[in-house]
Amino acid sequence: MKRSIIIDTDPGQDDALAILLALAASEVLDVRGIVAVAGNVPLTLTQLNARRLCDLAGRNDVPVYGGCSRPMMRDLITAENVHGRTGLDGYHWPEIKTPLQDRHGVDYLIETLLAADEGAITLATLGPLTNLAMALVKSPDCARGIGEIVMMGGGFFTGGNTTPAAEFNILVDPHAAHVVFTSGLPLTLMPLDVTHKALATPPRIARIAALGNEAGKACAKLLSFFNRHDVEKYGSEGAPLHDPCVIAYLLKPELFRGKDVYVEIETSSSLTLGMTVMDWWGVTGKAPNCTVMNQIDADGYFDLLSDHLARLP
Repeated sequence: MKRSIIIDTDPGQDDALAILLALAASEVLDVRGIVAVAGNVPLTLTQLNARRLCDLAGRNDVPVYGGCSRPMMRDLITAENVHGRTGLDGYHWPEIKTPLQDRHGVDYLIETLLAADEGAITLATLGPLTNLAMALVKSPDCARGIGEIVMMGGGFFTGGNTTPAAEFNILVDPHAAHVVFTSGLPLTLMPLDVTHKALATPPRIARIAALGNEAGKACAKLLSFFNRHDVEKYGSEGAPLHDPCVIAYLLKPELFRGKDVYVEIETSSSLTLGMTVMDWWGVTGKAPNCTVMNQIDADGYFDLLSDHLARLP
């Protein structure tokens, strides 16, 4: 039986590979829709990029919705320095065929979750949590349709990648993250502690480039552009490939290991705003509210990614 998922995203080169991985796994994942949010670049570009990726995958049947154009309480911060002006720099994109749906993404989330059987839908969140938080605030009853939220965000032992304490997705909208982490819903988190162990090294990119299809060619170019920033920043062999970890976990959870812990989001400190404070050693005595992954089989991860990208046009 297929798992029904909704992808909430701000593409982003790493989001791009996550979306393509999900669309390539159609025998396992039923991608009910893709909802764009402002994050890596503004909403006008993220909703455009989501449609571009559906085109690249040959999946014009997947509906794409535009969601929130700014965080709940803060001004938007973006990451063109990482992802380029369009968010998907590195590849020449053809004219778009996949349409943008008229309905607002938050309303789509609410209506779809309310109509679903209890726990029937998994949310795969690859960007700031604004859309999901707004849905939970506007219609708390929609939570009944969510079986699990698997998200990329945060960091603890690795620290932050945008401030010393905060990872980008959480920092963009920490108040939305607070809503989600206090929702009582089942949460699985892919933080920097695990994604920084999944590096897009030149040999791994070369393998994707050699797949022989347009998707492989596009992904290799996107990753080569993405690498230029993070290799310099971290002094690593390749950029951490963050967001596909979410989809890889849905397809092959045995690639990951982690721990059930209590996680709280810092929303008030000017120094540590957006920090995912993880009670890794159980010192607070609070019940865990999140499964946090911190180990990955990186070779298996890139095998999974390459094998699925090869299925695309």
